[in-house]
Amino acid sequence: MSMPFYVSPEQLMRDRADFARKGIARGRSLVAVQYADGLLFVAENQSQTLHKVSELYDRLAFAAVGRYNEFENLRIAGVRLADMRGYSYDRLDVTGRGLANAYAQTLGTIFSSGGEKPYEVELFVAELGDSPEGDQIYRLTYQGSIADEQQYAAMGGSAEHVAEYLKEHYQPGLVLDDALRLAVAALAHDDRDDDGTRQIGPEALEAAALERSRSQPRKFRRITAAYLSDLLGVTTVAATEDESQTETEPATPTSPQTPGQAGTQRIAAQTDESLVEPAAPAQPADSPDVVDSTGSADSAEPADSADPTDPASAVGELPDDSDSPARDV
Repeated sequence: MSMPFYVSPEQLMRDRADFARKGIARGRSLVAVQYADGLLFVAENQSQTLHKVSELYDRLAFAAVGRYNEFENLRIAGVRLADMRGYSYDRLDVTGRGLANAYAQTLGTIFSSGGEKPYEVELFVAELGDSPEGDQIYRLTYQGSIADEQQYAAMGGSAEHVAEYLKEHYQPGLVLDDALRLAVAALAHDDRDDDGTRQIGPEALEAAALERSRSQPRKFRRITAAYLSDLLGVTTVAATEDESQTETEPATPTSPQTPGQAGTQRIAAQTDESLVEPAAPAQPADSPDVVDSTGSADSAEPADSADPTDPASAVGELPDDSDSPARDV
């Protein structure tokens, strides 16, 4: 009977921590920023349906990085726990600290267990207070440790560089727009590129906030991509590019018209002139109007001085389409 290999508990925990840390670092960062009217969460997320930031309860929000299936199970468990506690006791009894403690116990048990791999996740549990002094941001790691963050926090990806940028540029009492710009700039401050800065479009961002100014009991609100586009100036740049293309774009050539269509346009163009010219003698009642093969009415209109063999005189005046605006593609 062969003896199993011996691994010390310290080495086992170290290996499990390295495994979870590497899995979390493969993702993109997430930022939590406290502003004057609440708490803001901004994350890099290419998906429009798989959210990293969600609502837990009336004044509670949940944000996570790492493996989606793992932190989604934790989110659902937190929603059920909050609903059960609010229904059994009171809605005010559902607090961020209580849910953060429950998450810490779950993550700690999974990490120390040798029967399954540790969760590759990090979590934010945020609670909105009645004033900025009452706002709470709890950060939970893969091993179940819990920390209370103040003013700002970052996790996942290159969280150290993002947190350093926030430390240098954060100011208390920011409005929502300034907090959004700061969060996006912090996420773009990454060491993965040569210059250390990346351009992040609004389609690659997910943003949500807990707002004190909302009259509803539920304070969670998602920030749309259209709002982010206006804030980051993407719409203005796109409009400027469209105008420059319209100025240099040649006019679309018009298709030649048939003689019948030319005659109809010519009659419409000369309607105003016929109001000031002497009226033509009326035709007898028993003789119907005669229309020639070119489509123009056989009336007493003044003859044109143009050459009949000229193709332009046969077609008539064509509408000028050079000033028509280009269609957005």
